[in-house]
Amino acid sequence: MEITLDSIEKAYSNIKDQIIKTDLSYSRSCSEWVGVETHLKFENHQKTGSFKIRGAINKLRSIADSGIKKNVIAVSAGNHAQGVAQAATSVGLKSTIVMPVNTSLVKVEATKGYGAEVILHGNDFEESHEYAKKIQQERDLIFVHPYEDPDIVAGQGTIGLEVLDQLENVDSVIVAIGGGGLISGIATAIKSKKPSCKVYGVVAKGYSLMKERFHDEASTGVSAYGTLADGIAVKKSSEALFDSVIKKHVDDIIVLGDAEIAEAQLFLLERAKTVVEGAGAIALAAAAHRPKHWDLGKVTCPILCGGNIDLHLISQVIQKGLISFGRVGHLSIISKDQPGLLSQLTQVIAEEGANILQVHHDRLSRGLKIKEAEIKFSLETKNEKQLNTIVEKIKSLGIHVNKVNS
Repeated sequence: MEITLDSIEKAYSNIKDQIIKTDLSYSRSCSEWVGVETHLKFENHQKTGSFKIRGAINKLRSIADSGIKKNVIAVSAGNHAQGVAQAATSVGLKSTIVMPVNTSLVKVEATKGYGAEVILHGNDFEESHEYAKKIQQERDLIFVHPYEDPDIVAGQGTIGLEVLDQLENVDSVIVAIGGGGLISGIATAIKSKKPSCKVYGVVAKGYSLMKERFHDEASTGVSAYGTLADGIAVKKSSEALFDSVIKKHVDDIIVLGDAEIAEAQLFLLERAKTVVEGAGAIALAAAAHRPKHWDLGKVTCPILCGGNIDLHLISQVIQKGLISFGRVGHLSIISKDQPGLLSQLTQVIAEEGANILQVHHDRLSRGLKIKEAEIKFSLETKNEKQLNTIVEKIKSLGIHVNKVNS
């Protein structure tokens, strides 16, 4: 698949009147966390809530301009669906979107709101994709792939043009990877105009095929549990994009898990006052948890690629982020059940300045001996160091204590 600077520049001319040139702003808080001057590219503020509208509009306009009088079909669980739906409506075409049956109602309704016919079919992307191809043949529609399409990739690459225009002294750009379309477009634009700028990629744990290809590693398979970064939870990333773009223009790819992603989501919510989905936060997480060999230079720019988070997940994200930062801790204490035990424990916690969120005193559960009790504390702490100090002080009393989920 050929992606060129010329095709990206043409895409920008084609779509710039239909998209937002999203803000790229310096963040003092993120700079302190990352340790390098950090500027955020807010694609979570883009129309439809993610970068996907860029490629979708470029593709749909090329279809409309070609004179082909065909409507379109796509398969997606979220951002691509909304991008194609909105783009199709904007050029006067009808869109059909096949989504997995477990897609959140919010995303389904948003896609319908942009004018699409939504069909719920299949338990995952692959099953939905197979059904969409069947409908494509039956209705004689044009299939709009989320990343295996040069018009789509060129549209996504317009982000790279904006980054270079808004931040001329940028030394590194960090991009989330799912199928590979976003990083392929951005890397082509960046490396064509400023070869010295590093382009780093990050995949979600459990969906690391592109990272394994990059490092010539054996496949670890796909997670059965999903990821907070569901927008990049792609089982089959693009071999064509890897061969033609990624292995040539991307400097390195790493993998991160949900704990690091949730940290970044919480950090952005608290300090940057912006809501991002997991895939949108993973680039900042990669900057903060980068390997030692990454050279971010003096100025780095993580791309916050989307903000379409299911509201039901936000409380879980906050909780997981607080635990990862050591600001919420859970302790399990098993000891001889005797008068004054609870008082001893709460005194240690109070002396260290932590706040008790919840306490559970159990004498009856299976596994506990006669005259033995388990006390579980949920604590609000300043950081992991404070939590560890509390644990050590409890141990110094001769009491068995374990940290749970932290």
